[in-house]
Amino acid sequence: MLHNIDVISSNMAAPVNSVGKTSADRLQVNCTSFQKKTRSKLISIPGTRPSVQNGQLLVSTGVTSLDYLLGGGLAVGTVLLIEEDRFDSYSRMILKYFLAEGVVCRHELFVATAQDNPDEILQELPAPILDDVAVPKPVEQPRLTGEPQDSLDAMKIAWRYQNLPKVQSALASSSRFGHYYDVSKTMEVEIRQAAKCHRFYLPDHITPSSAAHRVESYSALLKSLQEVIHREGFDLVTPMSKSRNILRVGLHSLGSALWGDDLCCHDKPRHSHALTTFLYGLRALLRSSLSVAVVTLPSHLIQDRALMGNITRLCDNAIALESFKGSERETNPLYKDYHGLLYVRQVPHLNCLARQLPDHKDLAFKLKRKQFTIETQIHPGTL
Repeated sequence: MLHNIDVISSNMAAPVNSVGKTSADRLQVNCTSFQKKTRSKLISIPGTRPSVQNGQLLVSTGVTSLDYLLGGGLAVGTVLLIEEDRFDSYSRMILKYFLAEGVVCRHELFVATAQDNPDEILQELPAPILDDVAVPKPVEQPRLTGEPQDSLDAMKIAWRYQNLPKVQSALASSSRFGHYYDVSKTMEVEIRQAAKCHRFYLPDHITPSSAAHRVESYSALLKSLQEVIHREGFDLVTPMSKSRNILRVGLHSLGSALWGDDLCCHDKPRHSHALTTFLYGLRALLRSSLSVAVVTLPSHLIQDRALMGNITRLCDNAIALESFKGSERETNPLYKDYHGLLYVRQVPHLNCLARQLPDHKDLAFKLKRKQFTIETQIHPGTL
């Protein structure tokens, strides 16, 4: 069950028999037979806002351009799958953005890892930028008196490009949502420790020498997450009078050998159902709670593409990152302004019959002014 905060009352009075009544009485009956549509009281949770498309409760991923790509933000009760780049640099960065946004919004965190201790990821969270101005607006130069306006327009741009449409490369929304972060600095300890974080470190729960390690790891993870949701009151059975909050779930590098999974080791893994079963249970758990999850996955190591398709379909949102690091594109002048490409694998269709596909297909990402941004890739032939 997804969390649509815009509940409209559908109670209507039953039709009244108007036989034998005067016209005035019938007019009075007709005026009162239908109730006016009213909105219920909105759920007020810091760091959330309703979607303008379907009324869905949204949270920010911490990356404003990614929020725009997902339709305004990440819907509560859904899963975002990030297919990792080969060196797990930028996918890990987006995960840290997601967690950092939760710290700033005073949301609770649930971080699960198999290799690095969750505290190591929390210590790497980027520092928030307090200045609300992300890009300074250029100051308009005063026009000299007596100077024609046409001559000024001609001086701004070459005549051969004057009639061409302007290209908008940056993905941005007209309304501000979320915060900006500086990846060159880490978050202050006082700010990070003020947030409540639940940790799941696989070596503390499962013995690697266990014969059923790959099956038990996902079962223990799902059980731990379920206990946190019920204990902390994130499930929907909690009375509405209690102050509500959002639980941000960050699951790092699922499907890798570190989780005891053999998806990345064999062409035909013996326990291919372990991860898909976990994702099925994860999505069912999030649907009935005020929680939202970001899952990273080393998809480039999974050789069974049919299995990868099943994993993608079990998630609501899915994006893939392709880094230029270590490839020939790193030195290609066509890609000198970017650090990698971004592919949209899947977008959700929440409270509607059809998906709203993004307007942009050629997407690239880069670190711009110490910030991670997603832009529309501009080729020289498009000018």
